[in-house]
Amino acid sequence: MKTNIPTLILKPGKERALLRRHPWVYSTGVANVKGKPQSGDTIKIVDNKGNFLAWGAYSPESALRARCWSFNEKDIINEEWIRARVFEAIRSRDDLKSRTNAIRLIFGEADFLPGLIVDQYDTQLVTQFQAAGVEKWRSEIGKALTDATGLTQVFDRSDAATRAREGLPERKEVLEGEEPPEKIQIDEDGILYGVDVRMGHKTGFYVDQRDNRRLARQLAETFRKVHGRGMRALNCFCYTGGFSLALAKGGAEEVISIDSSADALEMAKSNAKLNGFNESQMKWVEANVFEQLRKYRDAGEKFDLVILDPPKFASSHHHVEKAARAYKDINLNGLRLLNEGGQLLTFSCSGAIDVDLFQKIVAGAVIDARTDAWMISRLGAGSDHPLLMTHPEGEYLKGLHLVSRGANTAG
Repeated sequence: MKTNIPTLILKPGKERALLRRHPWVYSTGVANVKGKPQSGDTIKIVDNKGNFLAWGAYSPESALRARCWSFNEKDIINEEWIRARVFEAIRSRDDLKSRTNAIRLIFGEADFLPGLIVDQYDTQLVTQFQAAGVEKWRSEIGKALTDATGLTQVFDRSDAATRAREGLPERKEVLEGEEPPEKIQIDEDGILYGVDVRMGHKTGFYVDQRDNRRLARQLAETFRKVHGRGMRALNCFCYTGGFSLALAKGGAEEVISIDSSADALEMAKSNAKLNGFNESQMKWVEANVFEQLRKYRDAGEKFDLVILDPPKFASSHHHVEKAARAYKDINLNGLRLLNEGGQLLTFSCSGAIDVDLFQKIVAGAVIDARTDAWMISRLGAGSDHPLLMTHPEGEYLKGLHLVSRGANTAG
């Protein structure tokens, strides 16, 4: 029996999204809040006539005023309910264990734990609490993670600036167990990577690009079989060398990798040595990618494959226009560097830019590059980043696989 639970009442018409089981309630849709809920408290969400819609977590300082836990009125949001969601999410990733020891165990809204990210790197778990609701259950979630996995080490990387939108301070500390080591070794499809979970991007590594790294490796293998030589590839925004190592493993003859971070490049070089790759096969360039692409263009450099995997250019809808210009810039120059028949793998991880807009931006770059290109496929994150069909915003990573058909001389 639920008593004294605060109630959030929606404005007329604002219930439609929740009736379609979309898990977010924006502050602009709120008519009134009865009771005095604190940040992270469970609230009952109802329409303007008092009809139940969902149980949610209240966030008084966020534009996302509530994130829904459940649309079942019979559910009781307590520690037992939270633990069940944690166990359920982790069980659903079991099929990946034979392929890698780096897995996203919990993916926020898709696993009905909105705002929670949990990644596993070998025996180390890393968390990100990005919303007030999961923050409220932080200690219970930490215990559930160790119970569900049998692992003892949980490090909290809740240090993203986005926490400020929820009125939460940044935090980086041990949640369970002891301090993680400086470097953790993971194995992905037979390739070894070092991961720094304390200082690296996000939780330390981009597990979301696993399938696309495998694609890059396969492209390198196929190129060698067809052409009798290894491909010449350019990996932009290479970070710690994820795509670069996959290309080298696939038999690429030369891989040039660019990043602006000296620390990331040092880790990338260390990862290359870890796998025993020939140093002459790999070239690491510390530079601004935008400027370096123009230098290669002006020098007449050509590649069989170009990979563009930039950081998030649009953190919100307010930055879409500026981000679109940046995406077009790198894609325009990336396309100009391709040999005829060359391939482009281009990505955006900006949630504010959907896949259709991203495709339009890249199409504009194709036109301005005065080239013809085929889109072979759309790309995305792996199976441990499932898309909840009622929450399209969860599709933050989108990519395109293009093949250049040569210069377009029309007009």
